This record gives sequence, structure tokens and C-alpha cells, in this order.
Amino acid sequence: MQKFYSLRMFRVLACLIFLCGLTACAKEQVYHDPVMDFSMITRVAIMPLANYANDQNAPDRVRDVLATRLQAAGAFYVMPMGEVMRAVNRSQIRYPAAPSAEEIQKIGKLIDVEAVFTGGLREYGTIRSGSVSANSISMSLQLIETETGKVIWTGTATSGGIGWPDRLFGGGGRPMNEVTVEAVESLLNQLFN
Repeated sequence: MQKFYSLRMFRVLACLIFLCGLTACAKEQVYHDPVMDFSMITRVAIMPLANYANDQNAPDRVRDVLATRLQAAGAFYVMPMGEVMRAVNRSQIRYPAAPSAEEIQKIGKLIDVEAVFTGGLREYGTIRSGSVSANSISMSLQLIETETGKVIWTGTATSGGIGWPDRLFGGGGRPMNEVTVEAVESLLNQLFN
């Protein structure tokens, strides 16, 4: 009987180690323009984010977290959202979540910024698997230089979701704000490293 439990425990531990190894192999998808001097960027704007999730307020929530984290990092001055939206309206940009290079250049001149963040939310909210649920976010961002309209950085991040502890022990995952902050921090680490 003792031998049966030891063998079973060994198999469970081997499976857990294997699963942890699989998650450690996930690669970040990041692009940095190799010739861009990021220290020249001091003022940025965050455009409205594209929303492919079900929550209609998600882009504004994520945009607010991104602005707060960028300001806290002290790397850029972030234009107030009202100023950005006023410039979007004056420029008559049809789809602010995915502006053209010319529209980026126009925004840059109107609000005097060197770069603009654009991006989208692929997932935001509660996901379910059987009787277990947890909060999850998946998003991508890009930074576009306003002088040329050229993409100088892109990054993706996913945070939250249902992990093996949730499946094994139950639970509802972490709060949505905590998951969102973690995804934004991951993106900023990709940008600054």
C-alpha cells in the first residue's frame, strides 16, 4: 500500500514539473526597432484600444492602468486622455484604435508628442472551465513614432486564467484589476528591457 502511494505521488509530481516546464517555455512576442533611440521619447499619447472582448468598458479601464503605470515609471509624460480624444476628433480619425501613419503624424503635431501607443484587447474578463472560473486578460500594444508614423515597438501579454491550483483546489482566481496591472507591467518590462 505504501509503495502504491509513493508511485502515485511521484507521477503527480512528475506531471506538475512537466506542466510548469511547458509554461516556462512560452516565448514573449516583442519587437524593438534596433535603430530607434528610445531616450528621445519624452511625451506620449495613448489612443483608444481596439476591443475584441465582451466588456465594453474594458479598453478605458486598461488605458487608465497603462497611463498610470507609465506615469509611475517616470519614463514619459502621458498626455491626458481628454486632450488625446480632442485631437482625435479634430483630426477626424475614423478608427482611433488603428490610425494610419498620416493620422499618427497629424496627432503628433496637434498634441506635441513624439510617440503614440495603440493596441487591442483580445480577452478581458471571466473565463470558465467546468465549475472553475477566473479572470483573464490578453492584449497587445505598439508604440508608433509620430514623426514618421513607423512602429518602433510591439509587445503582447496575457495574465490570469485558470491554473492548475484553481483546478485542483477550486477558487475564483485573482481580481480583474490585479490581473490587468500584471499584464500592463509585463508589457512595460518588454518595452524598457
